[in-house]
Amino acid sequence: MLSRRKFIQLSSLAAPLLSVKDVFSQSGKGITKPIVISTWAPNVKANAEAWRILGNKGRALDAVEAGVKIPEADPNDMSVGYGGLPDRDGKVTLDACIMDEFANIGSVMALEEIIHAISVARLVMEKTPHVQLAGPGALQFALSQGFKRENLLTPQSEKEWKEWLKTSKYDPMTIPNMLEQKDQKEPVPYPWPSAMVNHDTIGMVAMDDMGNLSGACTTSGMAYKMHGRVGDSPIIGAGLYVDNEVGAATSTGVGEEVVRICGSHTVVELMRQGLSPALACRKAVERMIKLRGKKAMDVQVGFLALNKKGQYGAFAIQKGFNYCVQTDNSGSKVFDSKYIMA
Repeated sequence: MLSRRKFIQLSSLAAPLLSVKDVFSQSGKGITKPIVISTWAPNVKANAEAWRILGNKGRALDAVEAGVKIPEADPNDMSVGYGGLPDRDGKVTLDACIMDEFANIGSVMALEEIIHAISVARLVMEKTPHVQLAGPGALQFALSQGFKRENLLTPQSEKEWKEWLKTSKYDPMTIPNMLEQKDQKEPVPYPWPSAMVNHDTIGMVAMDDMGNLSGACTTSGMAYKMHGRVGDSPIIGAGLYVDNEVGAATSTGVGEEVVRICGSHTVVELMRQGLSPALACRKAVERMIKLRGKKAMDVQVGFLALNKKGQYGAFAIQKGFNYCVQTDNSGSKVFDSKYIMA
């Protein structure tokens, strides 16, 4: 791994030093299908649910929706859906998007009081002339489709939020290591709750028995964010992108940085140029750091990708990002992503 100083010195020379062998991951020879991959090790449960559909020759779109609904409904997952950590005003707001093999897309942003944001996003895709609904409009649409209002703030999440309030004083600490207080020269450290260590947004992409790709991404967003903040997760091309001719990609981490480079779309386009999934993810990370320098190096972003051959890979800025892969009935395997910073 590179130190910060050495990385800055060598970043312009990095490309010739990379090889597919160094950063390439694949599951077997030839085309591996069906397959489902998702961000973060705890989402082996989400993969298992997706596999119930994929293993029975179901459609990838149905699989990814079913898969990500698992953490959405899990009160112990404090970064997605029910039980998610709230914004700085104590409101749990959800972002989600979904994309299928035909480039159909649906997204909801800043949705409140609905557990399964991903299912609302799918209905936006299938039942409206639009591709994105936000805030009260997204809630109104969800209610019109039969969804029920529910309190998403669990006692544990409320406890974490109230603990944060003791020191936050509503300072702009919503973006880790990026926003500054008026009287400080250095970025304000972000108070990640213990429940969120090594885990946030779930991004999932899958290829079904027919060789078609789909993806889903869902989150309760950055803890203690400003009310109304939207990250990369519900933005097609940033938190998720699917091209059925090439592959699919998703992201996790500080969404503000992902949006700046249209991260997941960038990864897919790099795969279109012939790069392996992992190398494409690494190139996207390098582009982010070249654009933003220290501001990018001080946060965490990870990309995860799958191509049409069933080959997969990931890359992150910092150590700690992992992902899970399932290709058969034996369950998921968990891998630690390679990363750029020591």
